[in-house]
Amino acid sequence: MTAPKPQRRARKIAMTAEEVTAFLDAERTCRVATNGANGPHATPLWYLWDGDALWLTSLSRSQRWTDLERDPRIAAVVDAGDDYTELRGVELRGSVEVVGEVPRTGEPNPELERVEQAFADRYTGGHVVIDGRHAWLRLRPEKITSWDFRKLAQG
Repeated sequence: MTAPKPQRRARKIAMTAEEVTAFLDAERTCRVATNGANGPHATPLWYLWDGDALWLTSLSRSQRWTDLERDPRIAAVVDAGDDYTELRGVELRGSVEVVGEVPRTGEPNPELERVEQAFADRYTGGHVVIDGRHAWLRLRPEKITSWDFRKLAQG
């Protein structure tokens, strides 16, 4: 796997790799943009960041899934802050790949065991939910852009 392209603009407010991981670990919802037949389609999703990839679980019978079957390119944004000087966030861009069966029915999959348990620990009190309607997507970002406007006050 190749490393994501380095951020070129706004380096002054860019987060370090450690700050990106800490931020993504602290927040809970991302907004995912897909390329629909009639233009962009943006939706909120829970996610899991493992340090290398953003894991998403999506309804396999949804507009988002249809869009990604046609064009796997995606952008996901996680952001926080209310005042301008508090704004911070991360955008991850690349193409997703499906991991596991579609929809997920619980077939043993060593690659998903760790992800599903970590996702369950984060969102569902440790209970792994396999409902036969969702499936897993992995985004290994080709580009990560971050910003932390709180750094502007630091000089």
